[in-house]
Amino acid sequence: MKVLLINHFPLQGSGSGIYTLNIARELIKEGHEVFVIDIDNERDNSDYSFQRRTIMCDSSKNELTDLSFNFPCFTTHPRSLNTYYNITNRQIEEYVSTFVEVTKEIVSKFKPDIIHAQHLWVTPFAAWKSGVPYIITVHGTDLMGYKKDDRYHKYAKKGAINANRIITISRQVHNDTLALLNIPENKLKLNPNGFDSNIFRPKSIEKKELFLKFGEDIIPEILVSFVGKFTKFKGIDILIKAARTVTDAIPEVVFALAGDGELMTKMKKLTQDLGLENVYFLGHRSQEDVASLYSCADVSVVPSRVEPFGLVALEALACGTPVVATNAGGLPDFINEKVGQLIQMENVNELALALIEELKNHTKMSKGKFAQEYAVNNYSWKSTLKNVVQLYEDAII
Repeated sequence: MKVLLINHFPLQGSGSGIYTLNIARELIKEGHEVFVIDIDNERDNSDYSFQRRTIMCDSSKNELTDLSFNFPCFTTHPRSLNTYYNITNRQIEEYVSTFVEVTKEIVSKFKPDIIHAQHLWVTPFAAWKSGVPYIITVHGTDLMGYKKDDRYHKYAKKGAINANRIITISRQVHNDTLALLNIPENKLKLNPNGFDSNIFRPKSIEKKELFLKFGEDIIPEILVSFVGKFTKFKGIDILIKAARTVTDAIPEVVFALAGDGELMTKMKKLTQDLGLENVYFLGHRSQEDVASLYSCADVSVVPSRVEPFGLVALEALACGTPVVATNAGGLPDFINEKVGQLIQMENVNELALALIEELKNHTKMSKGKFAQEYAVNNYSWKSTLKNVVQLYEDAII
């Protein structure tokens, strides 16, 4: 089968980018041909095992580009703070027409059997314009965008109506898609994200070795990890406020925060205002580094206000680390007391108490092995891809 994958974002630095990359790699392993269309503002020279066309954006670098502005996001990206909501109508037209033209260009050369468009946004519209059967994966941030800016409704609706099937990644995303776009439920298929078990698995690395790699000459005795974008809906401010209480109860604890985004400066100031000297901002890190961080951590935290699925939580479990997460979006689908704790959103005190409980009870020892097996047995890419390929085959018939 020849599959064309289209995404609005680079293959690194976003959840849907990693989703696209994982599907592409797994399809190649199964013997399918894959072509990926993505977008970026700099050349990614990674040695991928599939063909690729990157829509290049202007990021104030002297390079031939497809778009005259940096790529927009639903929230932020390590290489772009531009959003869909602050670009002009003319830029929207340029953005849409570029995706349509590039998609038609690749379709004429690659001749795919099926297109898999990421996000219920512009890529499905481009797929529809190509005339090739297509399916969509709704990632949740697209629904947030749909609520926020009605300029994109015509593209999302046209893409949704003409899609063969639509994949939703969690129960909340499934229900929100139905409510927002009034799509017949038999067109939707709930199929949770999978994780890359080749990367996210328990790793033998000492905390000192890891932190030296991060440029910090410390040996954390107790380590709490966070991985995610520094944007409001990720709840990083809630975690930092809770860190004050946790530190008072467990002075030897260290918080390692991997990620970047629009709130980085504010969050660093918040740590200073709270007198916290045990919070380390690691910036954007590779998947390998993130897997090492999870493996070293005693507990990982997902304090989101909104979380369509929560892949970072799943990846932490796969590394054998318990997760304390908010009762938001897709997280309740797989976080339970056997692998961590669920807490209420926006509750600093409850988050602090949950972290203190997990750390003082050394639950990585009691929950870690089960968490790793639970993730592998229920959320590997093998089972996720099996359902995706079946949808491809159904769409082609």
